[in-house]
Amino acid sequence: MYKTSKEKKVRRHMRLRQKVKGTVARPRLAVSFTANNMYVQFIDDEAGRTLASMSTLSAAFKALNLKRNVEAAAKLGSLAAEKAKEAGITEVVFDRGGLQYHGKVKALADAARTAGLKF
Repeated sequence: MYKTSKEKKVRRHMRLRQKVKGTVARPRLAVSFTANNMYVQFIDDEAGRTLASMSTLSAAFKALNLKRNVEAAAKLGSLAAEKAKEAGITEVVFDRGGLQYHGKVKALADAARTAGLKF
């Protein structure tokens, strides 16, 4: 049995990845969080490459001077959506990375939706 929270998260993510696949027409919007930073990638799984990405380490986000909270996740989602539009991406498949859909994950997804991405 998987007992630690990290093992449970990895198992949820593996189960989710069996269903969620990114293509050129509809890339996968992958979300990941570390203790200090947040990352968003638009991935084409067929070719195995990243089409666009945004993180809290990027210059556009650092200029905003935000902490790593729900408000920052929402702003990161809108910045990522703008960058995706520049790359010609309008529709995505959402990959929450085994995380629960609440808090920062939900704020990021909602902000990306309001910025014009279709899930």
